[in-house]
Amino acid sequence: MPSALLLAFAALLASTAPTSDPSTRTESSRTSLQRSLDELTGRHDLAGAAALVTDPHGKRWSAASGQADLRTGRAMNATDRYRIGSITKTFTAATALQLTDEGLLSLDASVERYLPGLVRGHGYDGRAITVRQLLQHTSGLPDHSDALADAAVSWLRRHHFAPRELVELALREPRPTSPWHYSTTNYVLVGLVIEEVTGRPAEAEVTRRVIEPLRLDDTYWPGSSPTIRGPHSRSYFTVREGGADGASVRVDGTTWNTSAGGAGGALVSTAADVNAFFAALFGGRLLSPERLAEMRTTVAGDPNRLGPEGRYGLGLITGPLPCGGRFTGHTGGTRAGHHTISAAAPDGRQVTVVVNETPRTEGATNALLAVVNTALCP
Repeated sequence: MPSALLLAFAALLASTAPTSDPSTRTESSRTSLQRSLDELTGRHDLAGAAALVTDPHGKRWSAASGQADLRTGRAMNATDRYRIGSITKTFTAATALQLTDEGLLSLDASVERYLPGLVRGHGYDGRAITVRQLLQHTSGLPDHSDALADAAVSWLRRHHFAPRELVELALREPRPTSPWHYSTTNYVLVGLVIEEVTGRPAEAEVTRRVIEPLRLDDTYWPGSSPTIRGPHSRSYFTVREGGADGASVRVDGTTWNTSAGGAGGALVSTAADVNAFFAALFGGRLLSPERLAEMRTTVAGDPNRLGPEGRYGLGLITGPLPCGGRFTGHTGGTRAGHHTISAAAPDGRQVTVVVNETPRTEGATNALLAVVNTALCP
């Protein structure tokens, strides 16, 4: 997930005043939402954008703009499957907290207790890191994604990463300089802890405990498969031919092995399933009140990542809304091109927004986040 997207998420949600006339809110919101999506695909030239809104009474409506597939011209829609990136972290966190509810896992136990000897060397020590710190991104561990930043796209597309391989990559990176540091490696380790205490892979536990009980039929782990099953939007990203000064070229990233995300970023889902997951989570269907309260207990995030008032819980991002209260949710991005934001307002209103191309400018990022503002503050 690019830091600009997280930063703009918090900043934009805190900057725009909502419509005050209740009689015009719904119509105005729909019109504004469509206009924002059209701006993404028009002015900012992204391939496609879609949003699904669920109001406090459970009524759903959606809007879309642009194309899901640039080869065929198929229109973008809010029902296609796509890669949800770091929203996977919230699924994994909920599973770890279920295990805590059952007494199988202690959030304040060390990583060393569950994974002896794995986090050692290069100045890192799993004896001094707790599971809670992994979930909060306060472990002090770097992100293995940084080690892969300059890797050849052709290799990343096809390489299958084992979780322990990702941890090894991270431990070779320099120590972060701030106490809160966003790191997908934290969640790869949480996945390994889940496997240790259950005897089953984290993917199987998330499926058994979250995906299947909630009947999220369009949500699944792709494993080492580079393709997306069923109807899906294609994904795109931009590279510069010949280096930084070269011409920008749009690349199709749909075929991609996403094992580098692991338990922190590999899930495939839909906007409807993501909304249903967060509704069940916040509605108390997955965790005890005590565990849900722990999940919502936040620490200050890096202002350069989450904005000056952005905070992070156990797999949850929260920040101020211009219409009052705070949003709660998560963002997700993939190297292959899919980017998404899912957030809920205090009154239960939800939105999940997806674009199938990596935003190329700050203006495009802000336009994407304006959709969230429109939906949560109608």
